[in-house]
Amino acid sequence: MKSRHLKGKGIFDYDYINDILFFKTKNREYARSVEFGNMVFDIDPENFIINIQIFEASKFLGIKKVYLRKVPKWRFNAIVHDGIVEIRLFFQVLIRNKIIEKNPIIQQPTNLPNSRLECVAVPINK
Repeated sequence: MKSRHLKGKGIFDYDYINDILFFKTKNREYARSVEFGNMVFDIDPENFIINIQIFEASKFLGIKKVYLRKVPKWRFNAIVHDGIVEIRLFFQVLIRNKIIEKNPIIQQPTNLPNSRLECVAVPINK
């Protein structure tokens, strides 16, 4: 089955109180969500995975909550191929004045059609 490809820009957010990490693709319309364990993937009307929410993010990533408040650089790739979703996160956190890179890979079975979305960070001023 042929794969569709989409590139987008996005924003990062972190809910410190509830320990939820968000990676969001800008300018994509939301259609529905799919839950996988401690994660929710938002899907657009074209069946691309456009947003990722990770609950209990500090525990899942092995990083203290305080360091997730600011992520200076990130991107994610969401690939659906032959019934498997593969999410590749690439991000940096600043720990004691040292940049630490994290690259978790998440895989789950799905019934979504083949697709690929690449989302890169857009700096936001808070």
